[in-house]
Amino acid sequence: GYFAEEGIDLTLVTGFGADKTMTAVLSGEADIGFMGPESTIYTYLGETDDPVINFAQLTQRAGNFMVARDDSDFSWQDLKGKTVLGGRAGGMPEMVFEYILKKNGIDPAKDLTIDQSIDFGSTAAAFAENQGDFTVEFEPGATTLEMEGKGYVAASLGEDSGYVPYTAYSAKQSYIDEN
Repeated sequence: GYFAEEGIDLTLVTGFGADKTMTAVLSGEADIGFMGPESTIYTYLGETDDPVINFAQLTQRAGNFMVARDDSDFSWQDLKGKTVLGGRAGGMPEMVFEYILKKNGIDPAKDLTIDQSIDFGSTAAAFAENQGDFTVEFEPGATTLEMEGKGYVAASLGEDSGYVPYTAYSAKQSYIDEN
């Protein structure tokens, strides 16, 4: 009821990733998208006539976690030679993960295997079924894995990455001009 109390007529729809959210904005299915700001850069580089603009940043830290199979002390070096269920190539979750790896002297292309074949939102279930040695999870996936005894939160990507422009509200320039 908050939006209605403020006189805002709003319909919320879950986009399931910046790629799908950007598609909704570009196609006109959504007026405003809430996503990682990388998608606006990708579409801008595609030289669209009506670029999508990030107009308000919401978060400045990653909100996901490294989940391990056991609850022993974790070091990023533990990922060497292992398989990690990661995110979509070019998306903020994956870029932040790879940034952390590089900060810790780990080459994402050579020192471990990052499985990017699992759809957004399905990695926790895949991990619970014994895929991968580690997984990068948002909530409630990370806590659910712990509660089921199938994984343990080992690190916060938001804490280990530091400040990054993680999520922003975005709209087509024409929508911003009109509203």
